[in-house]
Amino acid sequence: MHARVSPRLRPTFSRGGRRKALLAGTVLTGAVMTTGALFPSVASAARPDTVQSSLNALVVDDQMPAALASVADRKGRMRNYTADVGDLTTGAKVPKDGQVRAGSNTKALTAVVALQLVAEKKIALDAPVDAYLPGLLRGEGIDGRHITVRQLLQHTSGLPEYLDKRVVLEDPQRYYEPRKLLAGALAQKAHFSPGAKWEYSNTNYLVAGLIIQKVTSRPLGEEINRRIIDRIGLRHTYFPAPGDMAIQEPHPKGYHRDTADSPWREVTELDPSWGWAAGAVISTNSDLNRFYTALLDGKLLPPAQLAQMRTTVPAEAAGPGVRYGLGLTSTPLPCGGVYWGHGGTIPGYATLGGVTEDGRAVNIALTSIPADSATGQHAQTAVETTLCR
Repeated sequence: MHARVSPRLRPTFSRGGRRKALLAGTVLTGAVMTTGALFPSVASAARPDTVQSSLNALVVDDQMPAALASVADRKGRMRNYTADVGDLTTGAKVPKDGQVRAGSNTKALTAVVALQLVAEKKIALDAPVDAYLPGLLRGEGIDGRHITVRQLLQHTSGLPEYLDKRVVLEDPQRYYEPRKLLAGALAQKAHFSPGAKWEYSNTNYLVAGLIIQKVTSRPLGEEINRRIIDRIGLRHTYFPAPGDMAIQEPHPKGYHRDTADSPWREVTELDPSWGWAAGAVISTNSDLNRFYTALLDGKLLPPAQLAQMRTTVPAEAAGPGVRYGLGLTSTPLPCGGVYWGHGGTIPGYATLGGVTEDGRAVNIALTSIPADSATGQHAQTAVETTLCR
């Protein structure tokens, strides 16, 4: 156990563009409307800050190595927070709005690319996987002739999980081909018939990524970078190239431990190929806020495809009242209404947050996956409290 360092208490400000108007704490690779201004005036910064207090509690009471947050109001004013240290060995500060592995937020980006291709009539949501990748999905109870693209994006396909986090942590710098990962899922039995129910599985997005590559004849990362990241100017977000195990810009280090009494193990550098279309993206809290806000503002999808993305099914396993669309979740707020997002975890980092219909946004990053449900709930409460202010 490392000695705790007093949390940093100074939020910082930046400005962004106008925004009108996401998250279930889904685990990678994993799972609104109120009145009043989020920031009534700059003078309010002098009052006790509930966001900073929440981050402080996450590092002091819940023993997270560090916590970061970015909060935006309806006018695009961004406010960044940090607590504790970015390096447990040196005690270095947490970089303001530092880059983190964004985990399953990648699914939202993958789904946007797929829906852009739907708008371009290169993919049909209700077409079977075999229409694009004949014979790819075959196994016990698994048949790509009866699983649709929509079911992949909505986690209603019945495909079993390919990911084994324990194996990944044994050799975090190993490279995995997507089809090698898929073979691990196809060796299992289907969990249910396609469309019968909702169950989160990273395998769905592995297959969706393969479909995108097939219809575009380009690597998935290139399509995400070109169609989303470059298009809306996410300057601190990228899909890592094969073999890129580092985080490119200033970042807090990521940590893992097996139990609450285990020593922290640094896992900052890893090969994200095992997350791929389900969880490889690197970003910042503020860029994630910008992405989800631009998405809800209609800057990435035509109205018909955005409406499909926001058409949800119950996903109670991800949390009370949570519903899952196509790579997008809606989560009820205690003050009424919902917020939209995704969130995710990957060894070393956890991210969660969301955007309301009227443009308020918050994203929180932790530098370890919470080891217990109480810590995860404390982070979730911090999101909800911020959006309900």
